[in-house]
Amino acid sequence: MVIGGCPRQQQATSCDPIPARTVGSESNLQRHHVINEQLGANDAINRLKMPFQRLVRSSAVRSSLAATRCLPVAQRRGFLPASLSDRKVFDAKYPDRQTMSEAEDPGMNGGYINPPRIKRQFRDPYATWWDPQERRNFGEPIHEDNDVLGIFSPYEYTWTKPGPGLIMIGSFVAVFLGLSGLVYLKYPDQPTYPREFEAGLERELGGPGAVRARREGDEDP
Repeated sequence: MVIGGCPRQQQATSCDPIPARTVGSESNLQRHHVINEQLGANDAINRLKMPFQRLVRSSAVRSSLAATRCLPVAQRRGFLPASLSDRKVFDAKYPDRQTMSEAEDPGMNGGYINPPRIKRQFRDPYATWWDPQERRNFGEPIHEDNDVLGIFSPYEYTWTKPGPGLIMIGSFVAVFLGLSGLVYLKYPDQPTYPREFEAGLERELGGPGAVRARREGDEDP
């Protein structure tokens, strides 16, 4: 049976046009299928990349933490400014000492010109010194051995010499020993005699075993 010029069995296949809704749904299904396949492939690729990305991120985080990590307090306090730690600043402030030859520096004191080596005790104590105690004027250069030339250094005896001094000391020792010997030889005996008690006062002092007094027959003290 033919309806509208076409057989009934071919109505939905060849002759009748396909509804627009059916065509659109099939294209959407195909599109969704393709998208799902692409997403699945992307997921698989991302799963393969994930361990490497995590490794890279962890190393980057560690390096950033190491760069921003604060130093210990003791180490931070140990840092000094350039004026106290820079070698160039030190060389500019404190240059090396100039070396001089033996002819230029016979005293080996950096070329310092010493005043005459005179002990302060030999200066006039009644002169008009700026510092009467040290017997020194203001701004007067001092000797490099001022520690042994100052007024508080050991006093230097100049009224005698070592030879006469030894003679005087020896004379004193000889006189003292000679006088002591004469006294020992000529010293008189004791003019008294120790007292004696009957039985040594043994009973009066506590009986037998007690420390008794001197009695007749004991040796002379």
